[in-house]
Amino acid sequence: MAVDEAASMIQNFDPKNKPKRNKFALACAILASMTSILLGYDIGVMSGAALYIQRDLKVSDVEIEILNGIINLYSPLGSFIAGRTSDWIGRRYTIALAGVIFFVGAILMGFSPNYAFLMFGRFFAGVGIGFAFLIAPVYNSEISPTSSRGFLTSFPEIFLNGGILIGYISNYGFSKLPLRLGWRLMLGVGAVPSIFLAVAVLAMPESPRWLVARGRLGEAKRILHKISDSEEEARLRLADIKDTAGIPQDCDDDVVLVTKRSHGQGVWKELFLHPTRAVCHIFIASLGIHFFAQATGIDAVVLYSPRIFQNAGIKSDNYLLLATVAVGFVKTVSVLVATFLLDRAGRRVLLLCSVSGLILSLVTLGVCLTVVGHSGSTLTWAIGLSIAAVLAYASTFSIGSGPITWVYSSEIFPLRLRAQGVAIGAVVNRVTSGVISMTFLSLCKAITTGGAFFLFAGVAVAAWIFHYTMLPETRGKTLEEIEGSFGHFWRNPKPKGLHCADGDIQLRSSAQTSTDVN
Repeated sequence: MAVDEAASMIQNFDPKNKPKRNKFALACAILASMTSILLGYDIGVMSGAALYIQRDLKVSDVEIEILNGIINLYSPLGSFIAGRTSDWIGRRYTIALAGVIFFVGAILMGFSPNYAFLMFGRFFAGVGIGFAFLIAPVYNSEISPTSSRGFLTSFPEIFLNGGILIGYISNYGFSKLPLRLGWRLMLGVGAVPSIFLAVAVLAMPESPRWLVARGRLGEAKRILHKISDSEEEARLRLADIKDTAGIPQDCDDDVVLVTKRSHGQGVWKELFLHPTRAVCHIFIASLGIHFFAQATGIDAVVLYSPRIFQNAGIKSDNYLLLATVAVGFVKTVSVLVATFLLDRAGRRVLLLCSVSGLILSLVTLGVCLTVVGHSGSTLTWAIGLSIAAVLAYASTFSIGSGPITWVYSSEIFPLRLRAQGVAIGAVVNRVTSGVISMTFLSLCKAITTGGAFFLFAGVAVAAWIFHYTMLPETRGKTLEEIEGSFGHFWRNPKPKGLHCADGDIQLRSSAQTSTDVN
């Protein structure tokens, strides 16, 4: 239903009477972000399905770790391909392709007769997820007005958390079915939304930045008129993009020849061989924020929450899955709260507060599980406090670290480096996630479950220090202006040209802004 409404909004939108929040950009962001449901559903559903897969196929804990985590090692392949594909065929068709690939994976997993075939299906699902993981934040950052870019770019995280919640609910609902049928339906029903979304995203317009890079200036102008909050903003955004693409400002042809490409061999040279100080800073910031988002243990909590609650003292499958549904619900509500704070409080403040909350909840969970591990009886208070700590962890992650990772990394790269830069960040994100999810059970056996969460707490402390010293604020700046905020390690320079107060763009003068940007 949400897809139909968003598609209808796009088809019927009239840009003459713009509301305070641009409905056209909102509808585009909704459609693009709904591909993230596929990733969220897979993460959520595997947490419960793994219990029944292990019982049905008689596989070991190590095989379950591999089954859960391998998709995160497959998805970087999808992200790398998507980074190039999005430059070749555009952001919109890349999103559609993601849905098709995931559809194949879900069908294969749903009909898996054995563990090997199930792993084969996980490969296709992982590649499809890699596509969606990369392209939705990029598209949203490029389609969003400056005043609401944080709000709209956080949408993929909202739908990812919604997908996790749906996956948890699916676990609870299908758990009542016979063992051989239940887990296969849990995995197979992921095919239903994927093909529908692949068709629905075709109602979206293409990214204006991609269109300008391809010389389709007339189409880009019309789309910028629809997705901007004012005529002045549309004009300034077009000027910024033309400057980045190497198109003269006085060129107003509908189709132009672009000689300065925003992708290709030069991108990799600029990122790895001859980066400027600003690009080096941006690259380190992107890698760091992606690494710490996963290294603080979110996938361990999301994928293995039934195991965590078992270790805390809960024995019934019913109660385990219900407690897990509560985790999904809290994550979804928290990320909704975050979307309304991103463009008000700013990325930096929310991120630092979020990581502080992670540290406290991880230490609390580590203490509770350590006490339970050394006790010979069931401790009701420890069960309750463990559940509260997991819920607090899920909430604080989703208010800051979760959505801001993608908002921040997708907006800090300049246009010429954006697709490949975000792709590399997505690879770091997924590889780190894969390592955590494929080693968590073994780690718990080696240093205890409580010890594992103390380790994650230590990583969270390192994350807080990194974020404080390396990440400048980006709220209220145009995508093209943000590059000037980097290259000054350990300090946050004041923005030039464009200033933002309460989410509204205020201009000094058109001439000065055009000179200051880039």
